[in-house]
Parts: sequence; structure tokens; C-alpha cells
Amino acid sequence: MKKEELVKHLDNAAIERDAWIRRNWYYHDALKKLICFLIPTNIQVLEVGSATGELLHAAQPSHGVGIDISPKMVEIAKNKYKNIEWHVDDIENLALRERFDAIIMSDVVGSLDDVVSAFANLNKVSHESTKVVITFYNYLWEPILRLAEFLHFKRKQPLQNWLSPKDVESMLQLTGFEVIKSGNRMILPVYMPLISNFLNRYVGNLPLVRKLGVIQYVVARPIPKEKRDFSVSIVLPCRNEKGNIENAVKRIPQFGTYTELIFVEKGSMDGTYEEIARVANEYAGKKNIKYFQAKIDSKGDKVREAFERAAGDILMILDSDLTMPPEDLPKFYNAIASGRGEFINGSRLVYQLENDSMRIINIFGNKFFSVVFSWLLGQRLKDTLCGTKVLFKKDYEMIAQGRKYFGDFDPFGDFDLLFGAAKLNLKIVEMPIRYRARTYGSTNIQRWRHGWLLIKMVFLAMRKIKFV
Repeated sequence: MKKEELVKHLDNAAIERDAWIRRNWYYHDALKKLICFLIPTNIQVLEVGSATGELLHAAQPSHGVGIDISPKMVEIAKNKYKNIEWHVDDIENLALRERFDAIIMSDVVGSLDDVVSAFANLNKVSHESTKVVITFYNYLWEPILRLAEFLHFKRKQPLQNWLSPKDVESMLQLTGFEVIKSGNRMILPVYMPLISNFLNRYVGNLPLVRKLGVIQYVVARPIPKEKRDFSVSIVLPCRNEKGNIENAVKRIPQFGTYTELIFVEKGSMDGTYEEIARVANEYAGKKNIKYFQAKIDSKGDKVREAFERAAGDILMILDSDLTMPPEDLPKFYNAIASGRGEFINGSRLVYQLENDSMRIINIFGNKFFSVVFSWLLGQRLKDTLCGTKVLFKKDYEMIAQGRKYFGDFDPFGDFDLLFGAAKLNLKIVEMPIRYRARTYGSTNIQRWRHGWLLIKMVFLAMRKIKFV
């Protein structure tokens, strides 16, 4: 369809759009829920193909801009949502030059004449951390949707591009973007009391079955172009680790524009805090060391308190048992500073484990959680429970702001950060490490009690991530 004909079609559709949304409310509500899950509130958001504005309004941006090629769609949106900017613009010949934190393209790629040019123009409105959320119909549904149009259950659409997720991913790659995650939603797009919600929330999230969802989505980000230098804060949560403190200070290398060590202690019975104070005094002027006692004796709370006090651009967690070699920390720094990932997670399950470093039950538990969490988060994870995790402080602050979505449920801090990173669509990359046996003290993990707690966290994540 020529551009002039498409504009005329959309102008005519604008008049009836609200009526069709009310008629197919179940589908449109599901689309809103998906967008609101994938995009944090109170950020700067652009919607391409914004139509009459319902989706962008639901996203609750701090600054929202909607563009559409239909003047009538834009006119209606302006009258309905006056707190958002609306412009007549064409993503294939984009005039807008403002940068946004997130970009929505919902049910747009099917009607574009040149998808590659449209994706290329997204670079004009993106910065290095922008997330692009694209939804489109599953091509397996083409005959069903055409039948629905024929029977007047759905408004008739112009001839569509029926693209597969691989098609979209390839075109994004060609234009400087990489896909972080993708998925499907909604195997039954009409409302049937009890049946629809059960099928879509539970059955529709099962392996293989989920591929049948009518809504396909991808989340992408700009491919990093250059490495920058950043300051670093390394947090070492401590409990009964007196014999490891000085070794940690000696072995942690200097990297980045500035490196600070933050020891946070609570609950020790072996004089750990006094040892931290002694070492900090001895190495004053040689290493940048902060230390304090936490309010609550849990690793998660210790890390959160230390992150609040951290001055670095990049935040790192290093378990003070030193089972993860401190000498490997520059590898994590290089991965995040170069933009290869936005959340770097250590993985102990790649290389051969050192004798006595991990019990067999822990190995099986870690493998179980890796499979479950790869499914839950939509990104591959081999080791969810490795203590070494690295992220930007600006991203951590957004995780903290959105923590109420999952609740304060995690005494360890690992799942809290992983859930938050996945919710923000950060690109999670795993860094293989050589996991060593302890040389001082014993583990603070109570395997069976803590294992049961971790399983409960998995069910919470299912409810909050998959069964929304």
C-alpha cells in the first residue's frame, strides 16, 4: 500500500478506533500490561505509531512523545492526553531528533514499507542505554486474524508484513541494535470467563506452547560503539571473615579511573570488624577503603546499605571468602565498560570446580535454578547464585526505585538484583570464573533452609514475571 493510501486508511480508522478497542478490550489490556511490565514508569518514552495514544499514556512516562503518520490519529490523541506531546511524523523519514530512554513500536512493523530504514532511524532518537520494545503479530496467526477481519470481529488491516522474530532480529542487527530478550504472549486473545486467564497466564507460558502466542515482542538496545572509563566501588559483605580481610585488600587490583573498597560487616564472632579497621588504617593512602557495620545481618541488606554509600559509577560485589579470585575483577570491569553487557554475573559452573569448593547438592541446586531462571527472565543464566555481580550505579538506583514490584523478599540479594535487572531489560552477560575452595572459615549458607527459601522466591518470580 502506498503511503498516501495508508494515511487515508489510518485517518478513517481513527474515528472508529476507540469503539474497536472497547470491543477487543481483552487483547488491548494485555498489550498495555506487557508494555507497562517492560518499560519502567517516569522515564522519557517515544512511541512510534502512537495512534490515539492509549498505550503511551498507560506507560506513565515522565516525558512522553507520540508520533504517527495519520493527522487524524494525532488530533484525537492531543485531545485525549494533553500531558503528552503528539506529532505527525514518519519513522521511515523521521524529522524528530530528541533522545529517549525507551521507544515503543507496537503493531507497527507489519505496515511499514521499509522496515530496515525505520529501524535505522531509531538511532536518531536513541542514546547508549535506550531500550526499544517492538510488538507484532505472530505470523502463525495470519489465517485466524484474516478470518476475524472477514467476520468483523477485528477491524480490517491493510496488507501486512508477516515477520518472524528472526526477521526482526536480523533487521535490528543490520541497523545497529541487538536483541536482549524476546517472547510471546496470549494464546487466546478473546475473553472467556476463567478460561482465558487460565490459558494465557499458565498454559501459555509453558515451553513450546508459548510459541503460539499471538503477541510477539522483542526488546533491543543500541550495539555499543566504544569503551569508556568509569570509577568503581567494590562491596565486600563480611561475617566471620577475619582471616580474609588483608588478603582481599592486597589482591584486589586497581582499575578504572578510581577504585574504592567498601567493607560492610555484621554478626561476626571472630573480630572481623576490628580486623577491617586495622587493615583500613594500615593501608590508608595506598588503597581507598571505607567500612561500616550494617543495621541488619543479612548479605542482601549489607549490599544494599553499601551500594547507597558507594561513590563509583560501577558497583561490584565480591564475597569476602575470596572463593572468587579478586584478580579476575578487571575482566568484569572490561565487560561492562565496553558495553558488552549491562549486568555482569559471575558463573562458577563453566570451569572445573576445585576440590571441596562446592558440595554436590549445591551443584545440582545451582543447575536447577539456572534452568528455571533462564526461562523466567528470558535471558540465559548458568549460575544465578554466584556472589560476584556487577552493574552501573544508575541502573541499581532504578532497580531500587522499582523494588516494590517484587517486594523486599531476598535476604541474599542475588535474586533481588537479577529480577530487577531483568525487569529493566538490562543485558545480562555471564563471566566464567575459577571457583576456589575457602582458605579461612566456613560457609554462612544453611543449605536446606536457604534452599527452601530460594524455591519460594522462584514461585514469587513466576507470579510477578511470567504470570502477569
